[in-house]
Amino acid sequence: MTTSAPRPSEGPDALSLVVVSLLKGVVYREESSALWQTLLQLQARVRDQVSVLGLRLMLDESEGHAFLKQRSEGEGGAELPRLIARRQLGYGLSLLLALLRKKLADADAAAGGSRLVLRRHELQELVKLFLPDGTNEVRWVERVNQDIERAVEMGFLRRLGEEEDTFEVRRILKAFVDAQWLEGFEQRLAAYRAQLVEKQQGGGE
Repeated sequence: MTTSAPRPSEGPDALSLVVVSLLKGVVYREESSALWQTLLQLQARVRDQVSVLGLRLMLDESEGHAFLKQRSEGEGGAELPRLIARRQLGYGLSLLLALLRKKLADADAAAGGSRLVLRRHELQELVKLFLPDGTNEVRWVERVNQDIERAVEMGFLRRLGEEEDTFEVRRILKAFVDAQWLEGFEQRLAAYRAQLVEKQQGGGE
């Protein structure tokens, strides 16, 4: 009679498995229910373990995701080298993420938290509304597609199956672009648009 491999919560290295998974990136309930359950069971120990590294566990049970965040300055303890790198975002990618966050909030209000799925052309149209007249469309499409790929790499968008041009907006975006940031949404979009106009007037396409 063969025995099945132990689930993460049953193995001797369960804590290490959870911490290493978190250090690699976001842990999603939908991608590994066993790992997620282990994280919930061991979350107090996980918090203690990562705090030694100057990190905090950010866990959202309702959304089903968890990730590590660098402890901010002033939270106590000596200053440590950064393990979680700050992500430098260009204004194009920042604009795309802000628009997706707003779209996600609208979808939540209308449908009560159902999945938000968008086609590539819909993503492009979101950004196009905020471009100045006279923008070189060929170069603009290239830039937006690059921003879409970057959003996929960062885990905010996920391709669905074999559909290259269909994406799910991941709910982890809500943690990255928080409600306070979203409150100044219209002002930020105006600033992005003004920056685009200034760049175009300064050098053109």
